[in-house]
Amino acid sequence: MPTYDLTVIGTGPGGYVCAIRAAQLGLKVAVVEKDRTFGGTCLNVGCIPSKALLYASELYEEAGHKFEHMGIKVPAPTLDLATMQKFKDEGVAGNVNGVAFLLKKNKIDAFMGRGKIVAPGKVEVTGADGKTQTVETKNIVIATGSDVARLKGIEIDETRIVSSTGALALDKVPGKLLVVGAGVIGLELGSVWRRLGAQVTVVEFLNRILPGMDAEVARQFQRILQKQGITFRLSSKVTAVDTSGETLKASLEPAAGGAPETFEADVALIAIGRLPYTEGLDLEAVGVAKDNKGCVIVDPHYATNVAGIYAIGDVIAGPMLAHKGEDEGIAAAEIIAGKAGHVNYDVIPNVIYTSPEVASIGKTEEELKAAGVAYNTGKFPFTANGRAKVNHTTDGFVKILADAATDRVLGVHIVGADAGTMIAEAAIAMEFGASSEDIARTCHAHPTLSEAVKEAALAVEKRAIHM
Repeated sequence: MPTYDLTVIGTGPGGYVCAIRAAQLGLKVAVVEKDRTFGGTCLNVGCIPSKALLYASELYEEAGHKFEHMGIKVPAPTLDLATMQKFKDEGVAGNVNGVAFLLKKNKIDAFMGRGKIVAPGKVEVTGADGKTQTVETKNIVIATGSDVARLKGIEIDETRIVSSTGALALDKVPGKLLVVGAGVIGLELGSVWRRLGAQVTVVEFLNRILPGMDAEVARQFQRILQKQGITFRLSSKVTAVDTSGETLKASLEPAAGGAPETFEADVALIAIGRLPYTEGLDLEAVGVAKDNKGCVIVDPHYATNVAGIYAIGDVIAGPMLAHKGEDEGIAAAEIIAGKAGHVNYDVIPNVIYTSPEVASIGKTEEELKAAGVAYNTGKFPFTANGRAKVNHTTDGFVKILADAATDRVLGVHIVGADAGTMIAEAAIAMEFGASSEDIARTCHAHPTLSEAVKEAALAVEKRAIHM
């Protein structure tokens, strides 16, 4: 067996991108993948399939409730969930097969099985048949991603008590869906099943939804979701779920403690976050250090404390986002190849793909206040945007936070239709150190939703035109 310059364990967005970039730079590269298909959680049971169901369910709701207001007369739509799931699966297969093609195109060798680091420069791969082989390599990148966090005493069976994986594969619409956790995953998947007919109740331990997001954005977004029909139980916790009957019986208590109550549901989605996944790597034996949250500790060059072993993506600290992992994968590959690699962690967008979407980048108001940074705020509502008005997509706003002394943009937060696309403008502006005036003086096409970004930039200096 040849000796590789780099072996990447895991082929999610961080891992396969790292492998491809290393191959582009002339390194001999191998990947190790424990599952039958490439792409990791994101492509197989995460980002990609959830977006397919979000898109399909949104069109279903539009056909049933919005078309007639635009003069489009169609019969009431009927749901064929099996076909919708097939639509999702076809999209997943297309993306997974695309990754396999890219690995082959870049002459990257793939070892299918569970990887274990037996020593620096040696990865043992155990295949599904139990046979092992050892991959000799100069460098190793750990890119094994994350796994769902679990509630103590509540077993996920992926049938009635589900993680995001099971919630993407339900074979019928639950009458009542209990979502535990008001983060991105819970709100996205809760939105899917609410549109398809489920009564959705979201239970959150904190007194707000979307922990870490800008508080004003979270408040406005919660009001929008409530108007759509989602019920929220904040400052509450689920302590147990009884599965003995035809319906689930969940015990709900105040987060601060108090008398429990019983909540019945057909399906419970546990969406309380994700944890770094390093099972089976045997990192302790080889001496790779982890922090108290289970994250692999790395230096600014993604190197662990063991020479020749690096880590990227969800297994290290930071937001568990596919695009963050991709950028780290590229940076790590370039560093290993002797070049400069860097990720600007102040400019990583975060998007919630509901309807409307929520997108943010940079600092929140709460973070700036806590850091004692003086800032100015510019806000513009979509109710005053021409395109949003004519399309009847006026929920939400754009908010820009700029340094009070330099006017440099420190954060941008958007609630609104297509926010996930509009945040890219803010990302580029911030990457180049733009001021709010730079955005305000940039000509934006009319009529577009992105004009609201320009108007928010104008509003930083109290000179918005259409408000």
